[in-house]
Amino acid sequence: MTPTREEAFALLRKHNSDESHMKHARAVEGTMRHFARKMGGDEELWGVVGILHDIDWEKTMNEPTRHCNLAPELLREAGIEEEIIHAVQSHGWGICSDVEPKNDMEKTLFTIDELTGLIITAGLVRPSKSLSDLELKSVKKKWKDKAFAKGVDRSVIQKGAEMMGISLDEVIETTIAAMRPIEKEIGLG
Repeated sequence: MTPTREEAFALLRKHNSDESHMKHARAVEGTMRHFARKMGGDEELWGVVGILHDIDWEKTMNEPTRHCNLAPELLREAGIEEEIIHAVQSHGWGICSDVEPKNDMEKTLFTIDELTGLIITAGLVRPSKSLSDLELKSVKKKWKDKAFAKGVDRSVIQKGAEMMGISLDEVIETTIAAMRPIEKEIGLG
């Protein structure tokens, strides 16, 4: 089954209680929906994948190599279809999963998961604490500063952009644009 947006958030909340994880899921969902519209994908499916991608995070965060590996069990218990399970596992490819992103939806998730965190952090350090005035050049400047958002693996984002066949600049600009309408929901603005 493909859950509705509400069902997906309820399932995520069943396994995660930290509000920052809900905000991250919302950021990834919004970005996935934006890319789906741009790339001709199924916006509802892409959005649900964005919501559920870290379903096992709170259960595996002390053992990050287990991340993406407990998710299939949690999702199958809920009756979630294999297409979503594969996509969820693929976002950890080469990090904690050997499931390679194969289609546009999976490649997008792989790319923007880390990028949304970098963009949120870049927005938070602005005087406006908003994405409304965040530009590509500001993100690229922060990108070069390895001490800034040091938990964000820039090589994953770069690799993902290459897999998507889109320039890094375009991926960053599109992700900023995707997150602007939902910035209040993710703690900005």
